[in-house]
Amino acid sequence: MNEDLTPEEFGRLKESGELWQLLDVREPWEVETASVPGSICIPMAEVPGRRDELDENTPVAVMCHSGGRSARVAAYLAATGFSRVANIVGGIDEWSQQIDSTVPRY
Repeated sequence: MNEDLTPEEFGRLKESGELWQLLDVREPWEVETASVPGSICIPMAEVPGRRDELDENTPVAVMCHSGGRSARVAAYLAATGFSRVANIVGGIDEWSQQIDSTVPRY
């Protein structure tokens, strides 16, 4: 299953106690600039070779800067056997605006 979630919707799921993996597919320099604590950082190009670092049976929310790269990775993960995958629409930029204004925008 592949779905879209806003950062606010994802935050509500996490707050309700649902266990999610947050996969950040941005490049290392981007993660150094702004990141969400507890996220798993795997650049988009490395995801196919490192997908075993993720649990296929635990929902995965995928984030990038604005939602484009993460949408492609979410579709890939859903097509390769992950039970529930969500794209964080608006990415870290929207996260900074909706959830945590201390996360720098770039």
